[in-house]
Amino acid sequence: MAQQKGIIKLRGTIGDITFYKTKDGHLAREKGGLDAKRIANDPAFQRTRENGSEFGRAGKAGKTLRLSLRTLLLNSSDSRMVSRLTQSMIKVIQADTTSIRGLRNVIDGEAELLTGFDFNLNSTLGSCLFVPYVSNIDRVTGEISVTIAPFVPANMISAPSGTTHFKIISGGSEVDFEAETFVSANKETAPLPWNIIPTVAINHVNTVTANSTKPLFLAVGIEFYQEVNGQMYSLKNGSYNPLALVAVSGL
Repeated sequence: MAQQKGIIKLRGTIGDITFYKTKDGHLAREKGGLDAKRIANDPAFQRTRENGSEFGRAGKAGKTLRLSLRTLLLNSSDSRMVSRLTQSMIKVIQADTTSIRGLRNVIDGEAELLTGFDFNLNSTLGSCLFVPYVSNIDRVTGEISVTIAPFVPANMISAPSGTTHFKIISGGSEVDFEAETFVSANKETAPLPWNIIPTVAINHVNTVTANSTKPLFLAVGIEFYQEVNGQMYSLKNGSYNPLALVAVSGL
């Protein structure tokens, strides 16, 4: 691909050249020469079809997981999160040692590979939260929980400039990747002052279906706020709010 220069930027196709805009700028490329019917039927492209099938499955799986955590993700993700999650889902699918190539899936893969995935690389959970926490996924009861002992916010949370308050947020999700459905629950603290006064213990219990046979996920994050005249405002539109998958239980 080539980058467009000059004052006037083009979009569309002229001859064999397609002009388009991406996050990396205005680009141009030559139209592809492969026929779609050939790719769909020619034995020479069997591997291509298999890879395409699994890539599509990874994309759908990532979308379902994102939807299950949508409430938390509204203010806690970076611009490339979707593509990063899809790539991580591909690794999960490729870990499937049961299904044949092209039919590998998240259910028979290793969903636990998603543990530690940060939804916002502008501010990762590990670079912001330094207090130890205990995460737990109880399949029998359906309780997906996180517990944090009392801590001094100014010492144990690295907050962006302008922060006056913060919330600890969490979400538990039970995801059926085949049906593209989910059950989820979320918890959050009240706005807590970012100062040197210790907090009380924090215990979030997010309840999904008891005795579930689906993959279960626990996400934990922080939302930063600035108080102005008694009102709480999301700091920098949430661009520095971390959120990560801290526990995953696949089957």
